[in-house]
Amino acid sequence: MSYIIDRRLNAKNKSAVNRQRFLRRYRNQIQKAVSDAVNERSITDIDKGGKVSIPGRDISEPIIYHGQGGYNERVLPGNKHFSEGDKIARPQGGEGQGGGGKASDSGEGEDDFSFTLSQEEFLDFMFDGLELPNLVKRQLSGLEEFKTVRGGIANEGQPGRVNIVRTLRSANMRRLALTGGKRRQLQALQAELAELEQLPESDRDLVRYQELLDAIAKIERSIGKVPWLDTFDLKYNLMIKQPVPRSKAVMFCIMDVSGSMDQATKDIAKRFFILLYLFLQRNYEKTEIVFIRHHTSAKEVDEDEFFHSRETGGTVVSSALRLMQDIIKDRYSPEQWNIYGAQASDGDNWGEDSDVCRDILADDLLPSCQYFSYIEITNNEHQALWNVYETIQQEFPDVFALQHIRGVADIYPVFRELFHKKVA
Repeated sequence: MSYIIDRRLNAKNKSAVNRQRFLRRYRNQIQKAVSDAVNERSITDIDKGGKVSIPGRDISEPIIYHGQGGYNERVLPGNKHFSEGDKIARPQGGEGQGGGGKASDSGEGEDDFSFTLSQEEFLDFMFDGLELPNLVKRQLSGLEEFKTVRGGIANEGQPGRVNIVRTLRSANMRRLALTGGKRRQLQALQAELAELEQLPESDRDLVRYQELLDAIAKIERSIGKVPWLDTFDLKYNLMIKQPVPRSKAVMFCIMDVSGSMDQATKDIAKRFFILLYLFLQRNYEKTEIVFIRHHTSAKEVDEDEFFHSRETGGTVVSSALRLMQDIIKDRYSPEQWNIYGAQASDGDNWGEDSDVCRDILADDLLPSCQYFSYIEITNNEHQALWNVYETIQQEFPDVFALQHIRGVADIYPVFRELFHKKVA
């Protein structure tokens, strides 16, 4: 007996093509499942991959099968219950009625289709179609990135970069330059030879005829000695490294941590900023993030203190905007940086401070910013800060946006609304 052993390697990701085709085909359904998963997860698990489910009816495909009635011929294997010529009764209810479970006397349906997304795939779907608005400024900074571009034609280079057209053109020009005079002389001799050949042999000058033949042969040999392609005919495509301009951007994350912000409201604000942080880290490698916490006073903090500090107090929103203004003056020139701001608050503010916020935003910050977004997290009526910001939005509709969040379920839709990719 012969045994056949398959020793081919069982490479990883051998079904990656089918998986990517599935993800592309059901992108909308998967995106909705990812959106639901983002709202249901805890803050620490929000960026992890995992199992998502999409309704089975959404991935069903149309099939063609025999309907009721008609005449069909089938060849069925025999067994001890049936013999040739027996007639088998048509099943009641037609095809496609099976697959149901037990303990149910009515209803029909299918289980959801569950599968696992990797962290990369999960983040791809989470931030698909999002971008930082108005990211237009570009400049050369640093020498970290280069791209190779064609820089013309060179006489030296690698064999793989030979420019065939320019090489043949150069060789042709060299041959014409070296043999031009001889070719003209050859044409003259050939013309004279043709005239002699038209004469009768009795009238033909045989000595001159032979001289012409010898001269023509000599010139043709001389022309033939000129090489068809020489080494200095070779031309190469010159490739040079060109520095890649990149955008420099900074995002100011401003979170209200005053006493009016209860723990649930702060958690919603943190969820929003975690989404923003992941979005920037994943899509904009060179973007810097400045974290600002404020109550009656504002302070620039690091990432850990921004999300975990328990410091609280009263509410003066303008303190955070003034701090942002000072940091921009000190470190981020609007001429070189794309400046963005994202502010989260419950809308509660002290006294007349909302008007001060309006002056700072309208006169100083927004003219320097590419985009500034404000989210108000509250289930109550809007207060003075929201009303002031509404007037600012009407005055700066392209660079200022505000959204209202009532609960956890609103975070991801609001985030997508603020940073969705605009069609030009």
